[in-house]
Amino acid sequence: MQSDDISGKVYDTRLIKRIITYTRGTRGLVALAVLLIIIASFLQLLAPWFTKQAIDIYVNQSNLDGLYTIIIWYVGVMLAIFAVQYAQALTTQYIGQKLMYNLRSEIFMHLQRLSLSFFDKNPVGRLMTRVASDVESLNQMFTQGVVNIFGDIFLLIGIITVMLNINGELALWTFTVIPALFIITMIFKRKVRVAFRDIRKWLARINSYLQENITGMNIVQIFNRQEKNYRAFTDINRKHTQAYVKTVSYYAIFYPAIEFVSAIALAIVLVRGGMLKAEGFATYGALVAFIQYAQMFFRPISDLSDKFNVLQGAIASAERVFKLLDTPPRITSLDRPQKLASLRGAIRFSDVSFAYNDDNWVLRDVSFEVAPKSSIAIVGHTGAGKSTLINLLGRQYDIQKGRIEIDGRDIRAYDLRDLRRSMALVLQDVFLFSGTILENVRLSNEQISREQVIEACKKVNVHTFIERLPQGYDTRLNERGSNLSMGQRQLLSFARAVVVEPEILILDEATSNIDTETEILIQKALDFMMRDRTSIIIAHRLSTIKHVDRILVFHKGCLKEEGSHNELMARQGLYYQLYQLQYKDQEQQKKEA
Repeated sequence: MQSDDISGKVYDTRLIKRIITYTRGTRGLVALAVLLIIIASFLQLLAPWFTKQAIDIYVNQSNLDGLYTIIIWYVGVMLAIFAVQYAQALTTQYIGQKLMYNLRSEIFMHLQRLSLSFFDKNPVGRLMTRVASDVESLNQMFTQGVVNIFGDIFLLIGIITVMLNINGELALWTFTVIPALFIITMIFKRKVRVAFRDIRKWLARINSYLQENITGMNIVQIFNRQEKNYRAFTDINRKHTQAYVKTVSYYAIFYPAIEFVSAIALAIVLVRGGMLKAEGFATYGALVAFIQYAQMFFRPISDLSDKFNVLQGAIASAERVFKLLDTPPRITSLDRPQKLASLRGAIRFSDVSFAYNDDNWVLRDVSFEVAPKSSIAIVGHTGAGKSTLINLLGRQYDIQKGRIEIDGRDIRAYDLRDLRRSMALVLQDVFLFSGTILENVRLSNEQISREQVIEACKKVNVHTFIERLPQGYDTRLNERGSNLSMGQRQLLSFARAVVVEPEILILDEATSNIDTETEILIQKALDFMMRDRTSIIIAHRLSTIKHVDRILVFHKGCLKEEGSHNELMARQGLYYQLYQLQYKDQEQQKKEA
């Protein structure tokens, strides 16, 4: 599981360079933004200088014409500052949005390539935090941090230079507060760095817990877990709030401390500046300009501290985002994979052993064959490893021992997309996307025509139901198809499997949650679906698999029995026991009904 903790580095050149690569196509705009910020900083330096000139030259000499002229210049500079800062803000925001677009697109594509084992260990809420909050933090780095730092540094250097030129002694007296400023800033940085780390950590946990709770809301309500879940969420939320409040408290101390130091500097300017004026070493205009420059001097220092925190948060987010992007897919195609031009559908498992975690084997030394265009059923108690077999055949996971072949070739030799394109899988828990019925059946594959979708739906006896809907095939479904019944969703999943015309058909307990009437419809469709293709059926209802060519019976990850229904019943082994137990349950249900 990926950690929410960060290394605590203040600045990482490698990460910064990597982030900048996502601004591809906007390098010219980045340079323009930096140039605009430098221009804005230069213009800001002119305002106090105009004040000094107005007082020393025009006010003292009662030159109203010159005073009006310099006022016009002053207003012009203010308007120019407004225009330049407006253009700079638009430019940096566009750069930030472009970065988010590129980065989120890459993360989304990367997530789709990752293996199921990765999602087994990483909560959805945490991954959502990576795509949403962490990427937004990188956007803030560009719009509020890196680019603006150039302006603050340039403005600071400009203020120091101008102050030294106006009056070197008074400037040096003003700069005596810098050590105190440096100490305050360093303490603030260390404290806020830790607080920001905690905020990000607890935000990820809030998202993770919230997603889990909403997804399982039905279970939460049925088992009356509202209060317990509320207390658990409140605890996480409180810790996030405490981390945030701690950050706010640091800011509440930092900014008044900066203002206090600024007031001391201003007092130094007034006291020492007054002395220099009395001694004839300074003018009134210089004192007024010095006061303005002194006030300006602390603003970029304060801004730099704030931008440091933005940068620190972005570095922390970048570490997590790139850790996700650097997670390699465990299931990949070979550099030169074998193409699947045509597939017969012969399947062989040879001494296959598999474990999700370490040596906790789910399957042990499993061997069997499936002839082309034949049908088999896989049965067994819950946890016997039935669904795992299907996941291994489609390479959602790779085996640790043994070999799985299709048409005599190891499945790892095939191109992954071709391998999975040759199969159609119908699961017990049908997942439907938000969208129309048409989009869900063809899964946005535009090569599948509307007529092909309709024909597939007719073959699995779902066309009549769809036609009765208000918009027919264009009816929009809610999230996960919640506006349809379980049986209707299962029938749509059958249509989804039929429309791609797979060589291998896999039904993973696809009829276990369906009422008897719907099951009759599906049984009629099964004969067509399984015709002339290799079919694998995993079923709890043993009455639904009597027609298959062969039945494999699994128990605790091992293949215990195989044969036809009649052969296995005659042996009176594990299959016989399972069938008798299920038959008794059905008889009991009939009596109770």
